[in-house]
Amino acid sequence: MEIRIATTVEEVLAAGHLFDNPARPEWAERFLTTAGHHLLLAYAQDADVPVGFVSGVETVHPDKGTEMFLYELAVDEPYRRRGIGRALVERLAALARERDCHGMWVGVDAGNDVALAAYRSAGGKDDAACRVMT
Repeated sequence: MEIRIATTVEEVLAAGHLFDNPARPEWAERFLTTAGHHLLLAYAQDADVPVGFVSGVETVHPDKGTEMFLYELAVDEPYRRRGIGRALVERLAALARERDCHGMWVGVDAGNDVALAAYRSAGGKDDAACRVMT
């Protein structure tokens, strides 16, 4: 498996089957050209399109410094349970450290045991104190 940072709209569109909704070229371009936005793509040896991705956004606050928000993680069904999700999370965490982020966090839907397992396997800890309001 190889993990690459997406740099072109074409790469993002090739990962379209992994997203919740179809990627739009103009939004992909905006994401890629906005400072602090990161999209990492995982490629398996037997696949010519991405089999997983993780996106992260650097958030900066005057009294907290910079943190990496893990926005979304997905692995194509046939490639799950092979460590790809964990590897993507670990690579984003490494990028966060390279970018001088003091931490990384993610919101997880209640009951999403697959995501929780991936984050825990990458060293994530549940502080059990967060609630998400939409």
